[in-house]
Amino acid sequence: MTETSNPTELRVSKDKDRLTIAFGAGEVYEFSAEFLRVQSPSAEVRGHSETQRKTVGGKRNARVTSVAPVGNYAVRIGFDDGHSSGIYSWEFFRDHGRDMDEIWAAYLAELADKGMDRDTPQIG
Repeated sequence: MTETSNPTELRVSKDKDRLTIAFGAGEVYEFSAEFLRVQSPSAEVRGHSETQRKTVGGKRNARVTSVAPVGNYAVRIGFDDGHSSGIYSWEFFRDHGRDMDEIWAAYLAELADKGMDRDTPQIG
C-alpha cells in the first residue's frame, strides 16, 4: 500500500454522526461528525494562514448530510449546519486518524482557552 492509495471503504453511520474510512492492510479510522466539522480543511475554518484559523464550537451534535467524491483524491462533506466547503483528502484522513487523540486534546484546550464549549455554537 502506498500513502496515496484510495480508500477501500468509506461509510457514514446510520445516525450520520460518524464516518469510517478504511485503506486496506488494517488501516481503519472512525471520525465523529463533530471532529470532522471542527477540523474542516475549508478556508472558512482554516483561513489562508495560521493567524486566520478559526475555532469552531458548539458542534457536539453535528451530522453528516452528504459525502461527494472530488476527483480520486478526496471527498467533500456536507454537514447539517450548512457547512460544505471542506475538501477532505485521503491524506487528511490518514494524518488526522493517526493523530486523532492529540488533535482532539488540542481542540478541547483551545475551546477552554477561548471560553467556548462543544454545545454553544460559536466561532472564535
